[in-house]
Amino acid sequence: MSGSSLVDKAQVDPAPTSSALSVRARGHLAGTDPAAPYASPALADLRGLPPLLIQAGSAEILLDDAVRLAAHPGLDVVVNAAGIMLPEDVLDGRSLKVAEDTIAANLLGTIRMVYAFAPHLATREQAAILTVSSGLAFVPLPLTPTYSATKAAVHSFGEALRVQLAGTSVQVIELVPPAVRTTLMNQENVEAAMPLDDFLTEAMSLLWTRPDAHEILVEKVQPLRYAVSDGTYDRVLSLLPAR
Repeated sequence: MSGSSLVDKAQVDPAPTSSALSVRARGHLAGTDPAAPYASPALADLRGLPPLLIQAGSAEILLDDAVRLAAHPGLDVVVNAAGIMLPEDVLDGRSLKVAEDTIAANLLGTIRMVYAFAPHLATREQAAILTVSSGLAFVPLPLTPTYSATKAAVHSFGEALRVQLAGTSVQVIELVPPAVRTTLMNQENVEAAMPLDDFLTEAMSLLWTRPDAHEILVEKVQPLRYAVSDGTYDRVLSLLPAR
């Protein structure tokens, strides 16, 4: 939790002040050495630890910490899991801000991460970039048009990235979730959504058993993923809510 970006980016990435973050950090540490691996990976010796997930964009206040973490020679996996999902009404001008923020987080966040970490990953003997899109990349949810569009763009970006990095050691994998019972769009108790534990179990099993897969598709997302090729796109789209 150090570096100039904590101050420089304060206006573009609204967050608690430096002093407030410091108070929270002290409470989190509870007397633990800040350089302990599980307390602050940005400061720690990461040798011997499993892969880490890092998420930051060039406009984020913790950018400096993320860049410093990327300098660790053992880093070989980056997961892009940015996600803002909010309803929009194109007849209401206030939704434009929702659309702009969604593009900044979901699409630009992913692109910035790739540009930040790909050069280092390409020096590793084996490395991977895992992008998280959505079943809505393939059949959009009319209620969240920009979210759906950004996930379609993440899919397209990943496809191009995979070809561009084909001559390197970096594997590009796309994880395509269905609706999952999380706080995203208040789906914690939505019966039609996939329980989070079930999704994680199936997705991790696919990652383990299909290490060369380009896309990780749990069974529940396949009707969306293959709607075009199955000839069901129009019917599936008509079933998704617009309001």
